[in-house]
Amino acid sequence: MRTNIHDIASRKNQLPMLKLFDSSLRLCVVPLSVATIWVTVTNQQDNSIYGILKYSNILGLKYMVFVSALCAVYALVAAACSWVRYIVSKPWIFFVSDQILAYLMITSVSASMEIYSLAYNGAKNVSWSEACSSYGRFCSKVKLALILHIFTFCCFLILAVISASRVFSVYHPPSVISIEMEQERC
Repeated sequence: MRTNIHDIASRKNQLPMLKLFDSSLRLCVVPLSVATIWVTVTNQQDNSIYGILKYSNILGLKYMVFVSALCAVYALVAAACSWVRYIVSKPWIFFVSDQILAYLMITSVSASMEIYSLAYNGAKNVSWSEACSSYGRFCSKVKLALILHIFTFCCFLILAVISASRVFSVYHPPSVISIEMEQERC
């Protein structure tokens, strides 16, 4: 009985620190996302031989900007809502939305990394030459935006783990007796 009371008291002491860490991480996402958007949207380079290259010419970079904007807005709203008692009592809301954003982030990071890889290395087997020798500054900014986007993804990965632990900490693991009974049935 004493350990249950101690566990409850310990869990209550950890909740404000976890809530503060969660909110801080959500607020860190905002400047990272805004910086990703800014670096990507302002990225363009003119080449006298091949012409001008803008982020808007590449669908994967437009997708990265869209996901970054979505992440920034969601992070602001979620940080504010994480202090509202009614919403905090519904951990599934954060769990589902954090999972969705984490998956969107991974698709966006993957698409952007593929674009960067093609621009840097090319694809000789399909006669796609590398572009970074002609558009070096553009490639450098794409690399910077990709690094910022990966940091944002790491924040969402941690947030997804935190929200999952909140949801699933409500449930208790199966007791040893029920496991033994299950094994006897088989």
